[in-house]
Amino acid sequence: MRNDRWFVAIAAALLLAGCGGGAEIDTGNGKAVALTKEQVRKTLPDGGAMTGWKASTRPTAIEMNQLYRSVACPIKDNAGCENSRFFGAATFRREDSAANATFLIIAYDSEQAAREAYDVLWSYYGKRAGQRAEPFSIGPIGEKRDARFGSPGFHGEPGTVTQARVGTTLLWTVVDSTDKDKKAVTKDGARDLAMVLAKRARQAQNGDAPSAAL
Repeated sequence: MRNDRWFVAIAAALLLAGCGGGAEIDTGNGKAVALTKEQVRKTLPDGGAMTGWKASTRPTAIEMNQLYRSVACPIKDNAGCENSRFFGAATFRREDSAANATFLIIAYDSEQAAREAYDVLWSYYGKRAGQRAEPFSIGPIGEKRDARFGSPGFHGEPGTVTQARVGTTLLWTVVDSTDKDKKAVTKDGARDLAMVLAKRARQAQNGDAPSAAL
């Protein structure tokens, strides 16, 4: 989160590469398919889907290689990136507050691969909300989901991180603030962002154009 700006580094790495751009949610036809690079990019919310937010970096998807495995899965031997195909990121800032939001996607070649990677990667991403972060519910999102709210910033700035599995994808939403205003980052806001990303991932896997928006 803010103490290391890990999510900004991820987005920057994508741009420097020159690459442009439980209960469950309704599963549509029930068939989760492996997404293409373009589908991953379109799954990420754009400015039109993010009312009240301004894009900091455009939605970007890249083919997973050793460099991006080390970025997306910074664990020993890049655990959690096995059978991954594409990696995507987009970042936004809230127009009426100090909040920043980052969306991340890892697209796998099968549901089983995404399922096996879930706990491995949550052991890393779940810590991004700070050492004293507490879990909270984000409702019926995906086949599996987790969320934490904490104060990971240098001066106690608030932040949230959510992770969900939707079919063949793992999804993250990260929100933090550049000041201590607790109203800038809320659990309800994190839920809304996570739901938008999850719905768009489901739409893409159902063969539809992602259209879910805030």
